[in-house]
Amino acid sequence: MLVSISDGEASLVNEKATDYFRELAELLPSIEVTDQRGATLSLDAGAKKAVEMILSLQPASGKVMLIGNGGSAAIASHMQNDLCKAVRSRAIIFNEAPLLMALSNDDGYGCVFERPVELWADRGDLLLAISSSGRSENILRGVQAAAKKGCRVITFSGFAPDNPLRRMGDVNFYVPLQVYGYVEVAHQALGHFMTDSAMARTKAGKTD
Repeated sequence: MLVSISDGEASLVNEKATDYFRELAELLPSIEVTDQRGATLSLDAGAKKAVEMILSLQPASGKVMLIGNGGSAAIASHMQNDLCKAVRSRAIIFNEAPLLMALSNDDGYGCVFERPVELWADRGDLLLAISSSGRSENILRGVQAAAKKGCRVITFSGFAPDNPLRRMGDVNFYVPLQVYGYVEVAHQALGHFMTDSAMARTKAGKTD
C-alpha cells in the first residue's frame, strides 16, 4: 500500500519487491496526458505527439533542451544521452556544476535554467521539463523563458493534480501519485519510450 508524501518525504507501507513492482505496473498505464488547452489525450496519443515533436526538429536542425533537479536531472541527462547517441538529435542539458553554482551563487537558484534557456533557445526548439512536484521555481521559470523564445514544451510532473507545470506544456504527462520513487520511475519509463520510439523511426527513415 502506498502512502502520500508528508513533509516532503515519501514512504512505503509494504516493502515487498513483488508488491512494489505490481503497483508500479498498475501505475504506468494510468499516466494522464493533456495538451496546451487542458484537453485530455490518451497516453498513446500524447506519447506519439511527443515523439513527433522530437523528430520534427531533425530536418530543421532544431534542438531539444532538457531540465530537471536531482533525480529529475539524472533523467534529463539520460534522455539527452539517448537522444544524441541513438536518435542523433541535437540535445542539450544545463546540469554542469560550475555553471549551476555560478548562477545560483550570483543570482539565486531560481534562475539556473531560465538564464541558459534564454541564451541557447531558438524559435521552434523543444524544451522537456521534468519535475516530480511540478512546482520547482527554476523549472517553471525555465519553461516560461522557453515559451517567450517561441519554443514548444513537453512536461513531466506528478504529485498534486493542480501543479502548475502540468498546465504549461504543449503536451503534459502527469503521474497521479505522491511518492517520489514511483513518479521518477514513471518519468524514466516515459523517457525511454520516447527515445526508443524515436530511434526506431529514425532507423526506418520515418522522421516526419
